[in-house]
Amino acid sequence: MNLGITKTIEIGGKKISIETGKLAKQADGAVVLRMGDTMILATVVANKGAKEGVDFLPLTVDYREKFAADGRIPGSFFRREARPSEREILVMRIVDRALRPLFPDDFHAEVQLMMQLIAYDGVNSPDALVGFAASCCIAVSDIPFNGPMSEVRVGRVDGEFVINPTLEEMKVSDLDCIIAGTIDNIVMVEGELNEASESEMVDVIKVAHESIKKQCQFQLDLASEIPAAAVKREYSHEEHDEDVRTRVAAFSYDKCRDVARQGLASKDKRAELFGAIKEEFLASLTEEESAEIGKYVSVYFKESMKKAVRDTMLNDNIRLDGRKFDEVRPIWSEVNYLPTAHGSAVFTRGETQSLMTLTLGGKMDEQMIDDVTFKGTTPFMLHYNFPPFSTGEARMKFNVSRREIGHGNLALRALRPVLPDDNPYTIRLVSEILESNGSSSMATVCAGTLALMDGGIQIKAPVSGIAMGLVAENGKFAVLSDILGDEDHLGDMDFKITGTAKGITACQMDIKVDGLPYEVLIQALEQAKAGRLHILDRILETLPTPNVELKPQTPRVEAFNVPNEMIGGIIGPGGKIIQGLQKETNTSITIEELENGEGRVQVLSNNADDMANAMAKLKLIAFPPQVEDQAEYEGVVKKVMDFGCFVEIVAGTDGLIHISEFAWEKTAQMSDVCKEGDVLKFKVMGKDPRTRKWKLSRKVLLPRPERKEEPKA
Repeated sequence: MNLGITKTIEIGGKKISIETGKLAKQADGAVVLRMGDTMILATVVANKGAKEGVDFLPLTVDYREKFAADGRIPGSFFRREARPSEREILVMRIVDRALRPLFPDDFHAEVQLMMQLIAYDGVNSPDALVGFAASCCIAVSDIPFNGPMSEVRVGRVDGEFVINPTLEEMKVSDLDCIIAGTIDNIVMVEGELNEASESEMVDVIKVAHESIKKQCQFQLDLASEIPAAAVKREYSHEEHDEDVRTRVAAFSYDKCRDVARQGLASKDKRAELFGAIKEEFLASLTEEESAEIGKYVSVYFKESMKKAVRDTMLNDNIRLDGRKFDEVRPIWSEVNYLPTAHGSAVFTRGETQSLMTLTLGGKMDEQMIDDVTFKGTTPFMLHYNFPPFSTGEARMKFNVSRREIGHGNLALRALRPVLPDDNPYTIRLVSEILESNGSSSMATVCAGTLALMDGGIQIKAPVSGIAMGLVAENGKFAVLSDILGDEDHLGDMDFKITGTAKGITACQMDIKVDGLPYEVLIQALEQAKAGRLHILDRILETLPTPNVELKPQTPRVEAFNVPNEMIGGIIGPGGKIIQGLQKETNTSITIEELENGEGRVQVLSNNADDMANAMAKLKLIAFPPQVEDQAEYEGVVKKVMDFGCFVEIVAGTDGLIHISEFAWEKTAQMSDVCKEGDVLKFKVMGKDPRTRKWKLSRKVLLPRPERKEEPKA
């Protein structure tokens, strides 16, 4: 029995094997990728024909992590994998962005790529391997594809670049970038960096490309051994009429160039004028011509308009809205816009606007994550919402889209490196896109910076972001700063980059053109830096530094570490002590064990007095009073006896103030001087060696009366 073939490649000192012909043989292509004991099954199926009227590639990229891969049962009610997690969606987006441009432009058959994490060793992260597996399964199929493509993760440990670092290596890495490309070109970059320079960014891409080239050649060698992959399937998914194409271009090209040369700032006005040209052409057709060739007009008009706009940029140096190539649209911003939020900001650049809210919470507000490769919580969230009205559309919106998740994650990665190391809060930023004409994710970054500073979060440095574009043709190219939505659609690159004045914190790049020279990339990075700094200046004009004080409505959070052996005392039997403290002090108290063997206690309160009360009581439990301690303590009288009163030192622990230690004056009856519920100040004197109870004294804190002299005889 033929159980397929397995080939192995070594990348960055780590072995990766690809097995094909053993599993999922009814798919057009299927492989199992293995690195260590992490395994991914990747399959691809493409329909033989295209649906009528489809003029695009219906590509579905699906990635799922199976809990069985980590020897776990899902925690959901039904105990089965449900909708994809944000992590899975982000992986899908990365693979989709890298693969989609490499299919033939005229290939419109439905393609479905499905990748599954079927084994996970807790050492090797699967997310940077999924693209390699996806391209491999296409390579061993007969599906037309202008690949192969591959991707790698790049980290940096102790100043040295590491390809596909392990999870342990990533903990000490100062950058995290996933780069995808072909043998000749880079097609996608996604990364988070710690204020890296532009030259470092280029070095990361160059290092990644060397490994990508090896993996692409590996796929070609693998495909050469698969008979089914030798000849790619034939297809005919488009019908064209070159005479109509020429006729549409002759009618519309010059007219479109005239519109493009006007440099209109309003996208609605531009759309109206371009649309009028198309309608004018349609009106020139007879009824018979309209019925015969009308189906071609929209496609050919888009081609003509795209060429006219691009030629205007390359030959006349005129952008659609009249700006210079390196010019940023007008900016205005405002903070403290919402009176009840913990921080808020409005950031507007051209026709793109973000309203950002900041909400601060405690440990219990952290986002719980139960993924196959990570189980725990995260204290920083950034959510991005893109409603239809932001582009003047009326359509139904049900769920959070993959695009919204991707843009939110990019903004989160941009801001995460500048959060204070000692930040005690759970942070949630929400960006509501109220207007959109390009660069809404970068507006989110800028608004996020302002909202954090408005809320009193002492970020290490403000962050700004800019989206760069590229138009390249026949040896000419133009790098565009702060691109419009139309420039994104008509251009050859969408390069989003964020950073502080010191360096880059995050980037996301999608390249749609072959053979982009590094010189052009370097120019784009340098032009982006100038744009970022310009935007940063506008941000700092609105708010130069983080506010010193939190908003009055912001809950206060304080935290401190306690010895590990005191955690149980704070929690109490069945949580009795901590629950009682929360009720008594009107606060929220959490405690967690740290890796260093200590416990971290956090208190959240809306009232300063409640906070002080809770902190005092907690510290008494965590750090019991010592006899040599000179501090005063305060407690509630729990019980009054003839010989003294019992006073609560800390929750669950009482001490005795003997009647002789209550005051310097002789006390005849204890009930005459105190009752249950009274609050007394006292000092800890030690423990009774017989009862092991704390001995307390009130009188040592009182002024000692002067001794009266005896009258002389």
